[in-house]
Amino acid sequence: MSETSQARSRAQEAAGTEHVPPQTRGRMDEASTTGERSYAREGRSDMGGMGGIAFASTLLFLAGAYQIIVGLTAILNSDFYVVTASGLAVNVNYAAWGWVHLALGVIAVAAGFGLLTGQTWARVTGIAMAALSAIVNLAFIPAYPLWALVVIALDIVVIYAIAVHGKRGETV
Repeated sequence: MSETSQARSRAQEAAGTEHVPPQTRGRMDEASTTGERSYAREGRSDMGGMGGIAFASTLLFLAGAYQIIVGLTAILNSDFYVVTASGLAVNVNYAAWGWVHLALGVIAVAAGFGLLTGQTWARVTGIAMAALSAIVNLAFIPAYPLWALVVIALDIVVIYAIAVHGKRGETV
C-alpha cells in the first residue's frame, strides 16, 4: 500500500468510519445497539413474500382447477378427445384417466388453499402434485396436445413459484 492509502485508512480507523465500496452504497443499516455498521441482505420485504405466496397458491389453485376440468371431461364425455383410448401413451380408458386427473385436481386445489394459510404440508403436497400432474399430462398429450402442454407449462411454473415463494415471510 502506498503512504497515502495507509494514512487514509489510519484516519478512517481513528474517526470510526470505513470505506464503503460503490456497489454496496445505499444498502447499509445502522445497528441500534452497538454503533457498528452491518450490511443488510438484499431481498424482499414481508409484503413481497406474501405476494409470492399469493402468486404460488393462485397458480396451484388454477392448475388444480384445470385438472378437475380435464378429469370431468374425460369421465363425462370421452368423445371430446382427439384419439381413442387405444391411441394414448398408457392404454387405459378415458374414465380411468378422468379419475386420475380429478383426484390430482382436488388435491392441488386443497394444497393451494393450504399454501395460502402457510401450511408446510401444502408446500410439499403442491410441489408433489404439480410434478405428478406434469408427468400424467405428458402421457396424456396424444388425447389433447395443446391442453396437456399448457397444463405441463403451468405445473413447471407452479413448482418454481412454490419453491421460491412458498414460505411465509421468508426473504430470498
